[in-house]
Amino acid sequence: MAEHAPDGIAVIDSDGQFVQINAAGSELCARPAEDLVGKPAPFELAQRFSADTLGLLDDGATEQVCVWEPGAGQGCEFAYRTRPLPGNPSMTVVAFRDVTAERQRQRRVAAIARSSVKLVSEGSITATLDALAREMLQADALAGVQILTLDESGKGLQIMGSAGFRRWPDFFDRLMECRGRGAALKMIDAFEQRDPVVVPDRWASIQRDPSWEPLHEYLGELKWDWFASVPLTIRGRSAGILNAFFAPGQIVGCRTMEFLLAMAEQAAVAVDYASLLQSERELARREERQRLARDLHDSIVQQVFSIGMQAKSMGVLGARGESIPAESVRRIADEVGVLSNTVLADLRAMVHELRPTASTQLGLEEAIRAFAKSTTNRTGLRFSVIAGAGLDRVAPEMAEDVYWIVAEAIHNIVKHADANTVTIHMGVRSHALTVNVADDGRGIRAAHAGCQDLASGYGLISMRERAERWGGIVQIGPRSDAGTSVRAVIPLPVLVPHAVLSQPEQLDEQTEDPTP
Repeated sequence: MAEHAPDGIAVIDSDGQFVQINAAGSELCARPAEDLVGKPAPFELAQRFSADTLGLLDDGATEQVCVWEPGAGQGCEFAYRTRPLPGNPSMTVVAFRDVTAERQRQRRVAAIARSSVKLVSEGSITATLDALAREMLQADALAGVQILTLDESGKGLQIMGSAGFRRWPDFFDRLMECRGRGAALKMIDAFEQRDPVVVPDRWASIQRDPSWEPLHEYLGELKWDWFASVPLTIRGRSAGILNAFFAPGQIVGCRTMEFLLAMAEQAAVAVDYASLLQSERELARREERQRLARDLHDSIVQQVFSIGMQAKSMGVLGARGESIPAESVRRIADEVGVLSNTVLADLRAMVHELRPTASTQLGLEEAIRAFAKSTTNRTGLRFSVIAGAGLDRVAPEMAEDVYWIVAEAIHNIVKHADANTVTIHMGVRSHALTVNVADDGRGIRAAHAGCQDLASGYGLISMRERAERWGGIVQIGPRSDAGTSVRAVIPLPVLVPHAVLSQPEQLDEQTEDPTP
């Protein structure tokens, strides 16, 4: 009966080795019975069942799960239950079946559910998309995941979430170099056509193709084979791409594609949510400007009008040709002085609120130099601002966030560092904006002696959030000699959706090798 049972049935000795196995079990293990006998079995003989059944066996009995790796190809998962062999308690009978597909389905469903929670629990869009990418890695046989979104201009793509691969600041530079060598960027097809692209044996073809040499090191960091690119679609338009790199031995079938589409939909929801928040921020900014306009009219304009009236009254008194009492002159002068001081204070407050937006529209370098000069005038702190090439490529919206990162770093230097000089380096290199703010003060540990959270004390959370909005990072730490260094690296968006297709003759020549 056991020999013809549909489930795998095996007898295991006290050392955990196969003694006997039926035909179904041999087929499940993908090894002949004679090769299995005497070899270690994957089953845990100790009865350590949880209170709740996993629901993987038809009769609802409790069961355990183990992983079986036959030595070639992808491993599988067995659900099994054990009982002592009647008449020989040193032997154990194990009934088992393959539940790989069901377990994978359960993990995928759980990943989709957890990712839904992360849409509201994570702080920034980068943190959210990183979390989604990690969920995909844990749920499926993936080696790596990239989630790319459109930048705020709507003309370029930027990596906003990833798992598996480490972040390379010059990834897009290398990608564009590959494209210049003739490599076709098929993920752009997925983006443009709003249809998934699946590429079998992708890594093998990339290794053979010299046009991909600039990215061989990056793509070779993980073991992967197949590649799939799924567009992120929001209200009928493409808003980004989800790239999945599959571990060797995996084939992208219908169920896998359903999972990728579901996770791409979750990522699209996150991107759309972030876009709505940005729209709300823009609305808040407009409302704030309107408030400033009202304040300007209600306070400063009225005060300047009063100053004008006082000056006019002085003119009227002077036109009479009579001597003017000193008390009247003093009274009018005092009123004009008070009004002018009030106007000056109000104007300074408004200029401070408006300066980042206005200055960064004219250029990040000019904004930083102006802030450094005003800080010197106020505190005596000396600045050296060194600007490299490429700052003109920074969009005003990004420049404003970078401005505030630098401003926060300088604020902390003034407040905590007891420094004399500050050096600010900024420039674009390897397709990323890099800004470094270094001081010669007491250092981060001395400045925050006794504090449990140095990062919080230095306002790193706020700076990180601004950098993560653009897929960047902020690092803070002590300098080798003295003082503290704050370093921000923010990748610039690459104009790929239309720019890549602007030279169709190169794409037409490339008939194979779709790419990440």
